[in-house]
Amino acid sequence: MARAISHADGKAALARWKADPVECPRSVTATAVRYTLAELAALYPGHSVEVRVPPFGAVQILEGTHHRRGTPPAVVEMKAPTWLDLALGNLAWKQAQRTGVVTASGQRTDLGHLLPLPVL
Repeated sequence: MARAISHADGKAALARWKADPVECPRSVTATAVRYTLAELAALYPGHSVEVRVPPFGAVQILEGTHHRRGTPPAVVEMKAPTWLDLALGNLAWKQAQRTGVVTASGQRTDLGHLLPLPVL
């Protein structure tokens, strides 16, 4: 299966976002989010938890309950800057939960042991 975003393009978008998250163009942020979500799904395949970063993307991860339609039994949602900071290790999962920048419902929604993403 071909990657929607190449490693080169994804890493370039991440580097540009890291250099200046506030002034980063929306299209670059979108690429960085989609790339990191794809990496998360590749590292932790499955369908039991849905990770959403609206409006840029969502992936299902972790083996277990197979979800096919409607709202999954476990959902984690956050804004793009929060997701990218978590994926890169600039923000700890517990801190994100404590400050309310992550919404999580259902079982297995503690992603602290999966982040930061080791491939970045």
